[in-house]
Formats: sequence, C-alpha cells, structure tokens
Amino acid sequence: MRYQAHLSILYLSLLFPGSSAYAHHSFAAEYDSEKPVQITGTVTKVEWTNPHVHFYVDVKSDQGAVVNWNIELGPPLILRRLGWRQDSLKNGDQVTVEGYVAKDGSSLANAKKVTLADGRSVFAGSSAEKKAE
Repeated sequence: MRYQAHLSILYLSLLFPGSSAYAHHSFAAEYDSEKPVQITGTVTKVEWTNPHVHFYVDVKSDQGAVVNWNIELGPPLILRRLGWRQDSLKNGDQVTVEGYVAKDGSSLANAKKVTLADGRSVFAGSSAEKKAE
C-alpha cells in the first residue's frame, strides 16, 4: 500500500510540475553580456521568491530623473549558500550593483555582484558569470 501511495505522488508530480519551472529563462535570452552596468541607488522593494530573487532600486539618471531598476539575483537557495539572508536587503538601503542590462533596453539588470549597505560585497548567484565568459 505504501509503495502505491509513493508511486501515485510521483505520478502526480510529473503530471503537474511547478509553475516556477515554466517561468525560468536563460541569461543569454534576456541579458546582454556585452553591456555591463554599475548602478548605485536606494532599495525600494525586495521579492524573495523562486525561481529568482528580485529587488528594485531607485537610481538618479544623469538628467536628475529617478529610474526604478529591477535587479535579478539567483535562486533563494543559492543565495543562502552564498551567505545571503532574507533581511540582507531592506527598503532604504543604499546598494551598488554590478551586472548586465536587459537586451530590450528596459531598466532591468541581472546582478553579478552587490555591495550591500554594510559594505560587504556578495556574489549574486546568477548564471551571468557562466554566460559572460
């Protein structure tokens, strides 16, 4: 009986895979490894979710306008292994992000490294390094 229950659960998990698998994308499909970017600004929102953690940063443009950037990090599990905690980024924190801009020209970037408010620089856990080399 126990074997049949396990088999049924396995069958259902294959039949109905998690929606996060469908939302995942490759670095090369969305970001340009030939266009590195470094931005410094104030954290306005943090989304600690699968398949990637995102946070938003208000950055002043050269013209003085404030632009809200969407920054993509790696998956939560990888970030935890790299020393991140859910409270590593908080609204109001000043951060510097090194990464790569989106191919569509939007204010979206895939982070390679983030310098946190306390001065620590941490790897962003994304697939950027593998694709950019």
